[in-house]
Amino acid sequence: MRSSNNKLKIFNDPIYGFITIPNSLIFDLIEHKYFQRLRRITQMGMSYLVYPGAHHTRFHHALGSMSLMAKAVNVLRFKGISISEEEETALYIAILLHDIGHGPFSHAMEHSIVNGISHEEISLRFMENLNSEFNGSLTLAIKMFKGEYERKFMCQLISSQLDMDRADYLKRDSFYTGVAEGNINSERLITMLNVVDDEIVIEEKGIYSVEKFLISRRFMYWQVYLHKTSLSAEQILIRVLKRAKELVSKGENLTASQPLMHFLKTDTDLSNFNNESLDIFSQLDDYDIIMAMKSWQHHNDFVLSNLCDIIINRDLLKVKLKSNPIKSSALNKHKSALMKKYAISEYEANYFVFSGEVSNQAYNPSKEQIKILLKTGKVKDITKASDQLNLNALSKPMTKYYICYPKNKL
Repeated sequence: MRSSNNKLKIFNDPIYGFITIPNSLIFDLIEHKYFQRLRRITQMGMSYLVYPGAHHTRFHHALGSMSLMAKAVNVLRFKGISISEEEETALYIAILLHDIGHGPFSHAMEHSIVNGISHEEISLRFMENLNSEFNGSLTLAIKMFKGEYERKFMCQLISSQLDMDRADYLKRDSFYTGVAEGNINSERLITMLNVVDDEIVIEEKGIYSVEKFLISRRFMYWQVYLHKTSLSAEQILIRVLKRAKELVSKGENLTASQPLMHFLKTDTDLSNFNNESLDIFSQLDDYDIIMAMKSWQHHNDFVLSNLCDIIINRDLLKVKLKSNPIKSSALNKHKSALMKKYAISEYEANYFVFSGEVSNQAYNPSKEQIKILLKTGKVKDITKASDQLNLNALSKPMTKYYICYPKNKL
């Protein structure tokens, strides 16, 4: 066991400066192997292929979110909102562990290694396991994480349209990608927080900070998170694992780490994702996937080797974004050319030529509103309180359609 005085560590964060660890329980959770794994999970998946600086990890983001939560607790207490020590610690734990269930490269794995299990569900499984290990000290945090705690505003600080998670990742991702349009003033947003009728509100003088937050969110989605090149790379990664699974099921010999091989051999979904699966999942990170692709790019399977080569050597597919759904004739044209050139089947060509859609809604008032507390004491939704006409447009979902195909050769 480490000595207790070792628990007063601080982290030097490029965004907020020094982050202190609030107490020894938080320290022990950060030291745990489940949490340390987040150092090996990229926050932004394949975005570093577009923005070379985007190599920051889920570990960075979790600590940053906890730091903002500490600021929020201080602000609300200063404004007379009672928050007990137990509630404070639970808020820190819930926000610290909110992303602990992410697999390698963040979102891509939810569609390939495990079927139909979201990272939130896996996060909850990790938290329940840690709760057993830490003698029930995460019980309240789990209640808040699930949105079941009676003080609603605490659940909103963890997950809502203006939570500490978003307040951190927009600022952090904007910093590491160098996309200045995404840089929000999280400090000012938090300073303007208040609670009315057990719900989080923003005081009227913070209205412009909320507008900037929503506009920045829209910019970051179209310019970064849904950037067509990283979109294409993530789709290729999903197909790499799908093809590897196919080959393993046919008895092909593939080189892979033990945890990765387990998920390639086993169809894992909610029904069979047990504690053993969780333990194996906790050993998986970005490095398993990179090492496997470096080996698989030399495999004799045409599809697998070329898909891996596309990512490892960044010779990505051509991607076009359209405002209307992609016509099947466009897909067939590219597929036929590929089948003819390489004498491959249509099924194999589907791995390289495909279409899909992405949508972005910066603000969804029907889900949960961002409420503004006016000087009169009235509370209004941001779209009603703001004189910024753009906000109504931001609350409508916008969909774009994409087609991916090889540029000229594989």
